[in-house]
Parts: sequence; C-alpha cells; structure tokens
Amino acid sequence: MNVDKAKKRIAKQVKKGCKGYPKITLAYFGESVDCATEVVVQFALEEGSEVQEERFSSDTDVRENEVIQSALIKIIERSNANSVIEIEGVSIR
Repeated sequence: MNVDKAKKRIAKQVKKGCKGYPKITLAYFGESVDCATEVVVQFALEEGSEVQEERFSSDTDVRENEVIQSALIKIIERSNANSVIEIEGVSIR
C-alpha cells in the first residue's frame, strides 16, 4: 500500500471521532516538530483495562514511511477499533 493511501485511511478513521472502545491512540515523537522519528501505538480494549503499547521508529520521518504506515493500518483493522485518536503534532523527545 502506498504511503498516501495509508495516510488517507488513517485520517478517515481519526475523523470518525471517539466512538468508545476498543480504542487506539497514535502519538508521534521526534527531535524536532518537522520530523517524527517514532510513533507510539496504544490499544485499550475497554475502559480501565491495561493499555498495550507498540513503538515503531525510523531514521527518517515515520509519517512518510510506507512500511510503518501500512503496519498502522493493519493494527487498526485487526483490532476492530471503534475509536482511533491521533495526537496532533510531534512531541519533542
């Protein structure tokens, strides 16, 4: 899947808003606000349940990495997430 298609599919899921659980949260981190070198994916099955977390990193911007964006789509689809929340911007590490 090309990166633009993956990004559009993620944006579509985010646009649906918070519809309850299961919930996935995407947060981007990097050395500057222009380049996210890490994405953290958090999954919560239900309120109060333990949050599972997975991290992906790259030497380049993970938002432009086709493999990582495709993996995020697969995680969202396989978890049957009702809510996908994306933290805006890049947090500085």
